[in-house]
Amino acid sequence: MDRECVSLLPSVCEVLADSGRSLPDDTSLEKLLDWFTGITKAEGSLLKACPCLLEFISTVGHSTALDPSVLSFALKLTGLLAATEDGFIKLQECSLLEQVFNLQHWQDAGLWEDPCLRIGWIHGLKNLLQCPKALSFFVQSDFIEPLLQLQTDSSLFVASAANQMLAHILLFFQPVSSAGYNAIDEKEEEEDGRTRTAITDLGTSTQYTAVVETITEYLKESLVPKGNRQLHQSLQILKLLALLLAQARPPLRDKLLQTVTDSLEELVTAGCSVLTLPLMDVILAAYSSSGTDERVPDQRVSRLLSSMLNINKPADLIHAAAAFLRRSRHHDAVHTAWTVRILLLPLDIITGQTLLGTNTTAGEDWFSMIEQLKSKSSCVSVICVCLTNTPQIALKPSGVLPCSSALIITAVLSLLRICSGVSSSSSTGCSEVCRNVIGSGKVQKCALEALTALSSSPGAKEKISEVFTVLTQYLNSPDSDPTVLHKSYQALVKWISMCTDLSFMTDQLRQDLVEVVEKRVCDMRWEVRDSTVEFLGHLAGVRVLLKSANEEVCDASEALLGGSCTTPLLKEALQDTESYVRASAVSALAKTLAHSWQQGAALALEETEIVSRLLEILSQDTEGFARRAVVRYFISWFSSRSSHSPPSSSSLLMQCVRSALSQGSADLDWEVKVHTLELAELLLDEAFLGQRGYRKGSDARRALPHPYAVVSDQAYTLHTHSGALTEGGESDLTGALNNLVEQGAISALLSGLVDCDRPVGLKACRLLITLRETVCPLSIGASVARVSCELPGQGWGQEIRKVLGTKKSDQASEADIAAQRRLNGADEIHSEDCGETGEEGDSAIVSVCEVLRSLDLEERLDVLTQSSDHIHNSPLSLLQDILTASAAHANPDTQTGQEVIVDCY
Repeated sequence: MDRECVSLLPSVCEVLADSGRSLPDDTSLEKLLDWFTGITKAEGSLLKACPCLLEFISTVGHSTALDPSVLSFALKLTGLLAATEDGFIKLQECSLLEQVFNLQHWQDAGLWEDPCLRIGWIHGLKNLLQCPKALSFFVQSDFIEPLLQLQTDSSLFVASAANQMLAHILLFFQPVSSAGYNAIDEKEEEEDGRTRTAITDLGTSTQYTAVVETITEYLKESLVPKGNRQLHQSLQILKLLALLLAQARPPLRDKLLQTVTDSLEELVTAGCSVLTLPLMDVILAAYSSSGTDERVPDQRVSRLLSSMLNINKPADLIHAAAAFLRRSRHHDAVHTAWTVRILLLPLDIITGQTLLGTNTTAGEDWFSMIEQLKSKSSCVSVICVCLTNTPQIALKPSGVLPCSSALIITAVLSLLRICSGVSSSSSTGCSEVCRNVIGSGKVQKCALEALTALSSSPGAKEKISEVFTVLTQYLNSPDSDPTVLHKSYQALVKWISMCTDLSFMTDQLRQDLVEVVEKRVCDMRWEVRDSTVEFLGHLAGVRVLLKSANEEVCDASEALLGGSCTTPLLKEALQDTESYVRASAVSALAKTLAHSWQQGAALALEETEIVSRLLEILSQDTEGFARRAVVRYFISWFSSRSSHSPPSSSSLLMQCVRSALSQGSADLDWEVKVHTLELAELLLDEAFLGQRGYRKGSDARRALPHPYAVVSDQAYTLHTHSGALTEGGESDLTGALNNLVEQGAISALLSGLVDCDRPVGLKACRLLITLRETVCPLSIGASVARVSCELPGQGWGQEIRKVLGTKKSDQASEADIAAQRRLNGADEIHSEDCGETGEEGDSAIVSVCEVLRSLDLEERLDVLTQSSDHIHNSPLSLLQDILTASAAHANPDTQTGQEVIVDCY
């Protein structure tokens, strides 16, 4: 622990223990506790370093006048100090545990009614029980009964904490696991910072057995509610059971199941809808943990599961089946097949598809489900649950599925038609049910999401034409809201990407889609225009087979819309009044033109006009979204271009890159500046990839020297020991560096280095270090040392000149001090003022290598990589703020009217 923090801690404890000096910010106590917790994990006992904490706990334990938040903090701190064996023994010797955790003391003082104190008591005991020896203290103090009562506390936070505490006691002290149990493994325990203990002491083992008996008996007696008032209690117990059964080892797990199985069966029979999902959580926790590959699930658990999957309430049955399908880890063909039938039944009824066979209507389940679906709210809820699970159902093996996966896709498409009012169910007596989903946006969205996921299921390819037709109808419907249209576009792209052979496409289908896109790109709602533009970009990124016979490959936008449709629409969208649409149009254009860039095709007049518009957006657009997209466009163009591109195309690109670097580095949006640096990084990669010392991307970050390493000019020369740089190599390096200067990459990097936005400065610093490692080792006496760049007299240039001038002043001062000490033998000397450097004025021409050597990049990188609050929001700052805030609170007359705020960290 920091020495200065240790010196301040007694004063802080005194402030906290003084009832007249309460804090204006209670969260400072939680921050303080977080700090203590970190020290305990890293260094062990706090008491050795901070003995004042004992006195603080003793004082608080006798006080009833303190703020409940301070008392709660003291309870938690006491448990934390006693979590180690040494701390537990020390606190027990001082009788502080009995004093602080004395429940009667807090009740008599009238403080127990405050939930803050109750939760502090629980958390303190939980911290305490990290120590194996603490179980005896817990049992002898009769804390188990009040803890059970708190499990149904009126405060949800207290009840949840009590639940966690009960689980901790049972799981932490349980006997060692037997082989073959699928519990939390040791690795997970280590990651969670937990340690488990094997009970070897006979007395402790006896006490643990007594605790288990008390808790399990309570669970058994309280699990079944005696009325509506006890539903909350049953809910809390089910949560606790689910937590326990998921983690308990066989002895404890078997004990729990043996005790509560009868009560669970009674709950299942009662059919309380509120408890359906919590009850399934318990059953599935036991079901999943009860078996491995060598062991079948417990018969009691299987019986409970079968009962849950046969309950009479259709809505509850659907939710139970969905929970099983989502969470079951076992290859249980019987229960899985039955679950699938339950979840497909509503779709079978409403669509008229024979998903479950021809005799579906003969069963009692069919009639009860129809009655459930006649209620609109219930119908929508049930159908949405079924739709959410259809993709997983479609992937089940044929022995589990009652129909083909293709028929499930057909049912979803039928439902979409019913929702849009295009068709009605062919199932007898279901017209009332169909009316409940017509126009339902919620069902439409769920169905479209299901359809998107079903594109990867078996049999999907044979349904592509029908899917395409339905989705086009949805896109053309005047009643579709923006979200439905967006999901329709997503589904269409996913199906096209999965079924890449578009030979099924008819001219009519293509024409319908073109008309829809041209209509929607001019929609009054900007969300619809944005989705349409995004769709065009996504299509351009999908490669498809246009004609399977000769395997003609093209992008999906060309295959579906024709080559002359997409680019004009996107070009027009660049003028959209909404910035989101403009940004999406820029991104979509990059995807649309990427293939021609890769092929090295000459730029069309239309593309040169697009480039002019993009540069206009970068310099004039008031919204950052579009400007970010423009820089990414040039990144994509630069990355995708072919080495065979025409000179005119390459020339235009480099002009754009130069403009993008110049404008992007001066942008007010930090993300634009980061993208600009990414563009500069591409230039560095092209210039130096293959050069000794140059490392690309993540390799450069791994190869950076330690932040505290001393780097000197001499160190750079060590890299050239293998031989002198050849004349041709030197010329290449000099030419590459000159090009970077001319293109504006060096200016962009230096500008980013002194930027006020940390991500910008961090990326620029790393790139400059990479550049320095490449060019500086070879610059001694070489022509590359004479490559220069211009530092403007204002803005970033002035900042760089200040940094350089300050360093030179420091070096001159150190030399003067050393010289005068040698002459005079003086212990202290005052250096003369070196003068102001880097003031506004004319620009300066400087050597690139000299600047890179002089910027102390490692030191700057060290500062930038630290969190933004490492200086001001430290533990020391927290302690100082507590003292300051307390003094200000206690002496309001000395205030200047400004509130003292405690730091967060």
